Amino acid sequence: MIRPLELTAIPAGDEALRGEVRAFLDRELRELPAGRRARSWLGYDAAFSARLAERGWVGLTLPRRLGGGGRSHFARFVLNEELLAAGAPVAAHWIAERQSAPLLLNFGTAAQQAHYIPRICRGEAHFCIGMSEPGAGSDLAGVRTSATPSGDGWRLNGSKIWTTNGHLAHFMIALVRTSGKPGDRQKGLSQFIVDLSLPGVTRRPILDLAGDAHFAEVHFDDVELGEDALVGREGEGWAQVMKELAFERSGPERLYSSMVLLDQWLAFVRGRRETTATDRALAGRLIAELGALRQMSLAVTARLDDPESPVTEASIVKDLGTRFEQDVPERIAEHLASLGTPIPADLGAALNYTAAMAPSFSLRGGTREVLRGIIARGLGLR
Repeated sequence: MIRPLELTAIPAGDEALRGEVRAFLDRELRELPAGRRARSWLGYDAAFSARLAERGWVGLTLPRRLGGGGRSHFARFVLNEELLAAGAPVAAHWIAERQSAPLLLNFGTAAQQAHYIPRICRGEAHFCIGMSEPGAGSDLAGVRTSATPSGDGWRLNGSKIWTTNGHLAHFMIALVRTSGKPGDRQKGLSQFIVDLSLPGVTRRPILDLAGDAHFAEVHFDDVELGEDALVGREGEGWAQVMKELAFERSGPERLYSSMVLLDQWLAFVRGRRETTATDRALAGRLIAELGALRQMSLAVTARLDDPESPVTEASIVKDLGTRFEQDVPERIAEHLASLGTPIPADLGAALNYTAAMAPSFSLRGGTREVLRGIIARGLGLR
């Protein structure tokens, strides 16, 4: 059952990280135009991720014994809030340290943890998530990619699609069917670590409306996996994914996809000779909504270490947060159109990109319809 979200403050020790991160980003991103910074969530820059790792900022919450920072989830919240607000390219290390490493900590063997997590923390191992498939997008229980026993390991066959950076990553955590009957949709699913350089793996990038390639389709044709590729126990993939998605569906990454645009627009409004009541009303509304959502996200952050994973609460934050992210370019575009005056190039570039990508915000990490089904179950309504 869902528990009430409580007002939560960032501890002073974690908040103190903000100034150091902000100074670093000011140096790193000073010359990066707004149109590039607007791509933050999907900006793949392995060299930048390596520089973050040198400062101990990749795997900030992971155990020190495995190369992590040993910090709290609030420290990671501060770090990612600053990264996204500044428009830093985070995609190279993003999935590995946010989802894959926590998954291995919760369900992986000691050998898997020792092999992969230090490499993730050094920015050397980039991961993607293989969940969606042709015909089974956010309906994860409908996956058909299969792994069957083969000698001392498994043979993998099938396809994944809309895999973020699947053509660039080194490894995939793939959700596949290993047993069960057709009617047992959520049973018989398992997760595997797939080395994407193995024979039988084919990767093809997918271009988006902005002309970027951050999605990929990945095909598996008799890919041989060792027995140590299985994460946790066979058949428990569904429970693993539900816990994993609590990390993906909470945090500033579900609020700040439009932040560079919002920041550019606020600077434009402040720079006008005279601000109008319409300017002030829209600015106040957007900032107030962001403030409320940020507080909800902090409340979920406080529960990420709970034995009972905050799946429902995280789904609520993700649903409301992506709606806000989509509303920002729509409202700003309407406001700018009403002025009938030229707008700065940086603001226009950020608006064009964010508006083109906004429809995807409510798809990644689970569609709005799927999330509301999870929320309804959490509330005991179905």
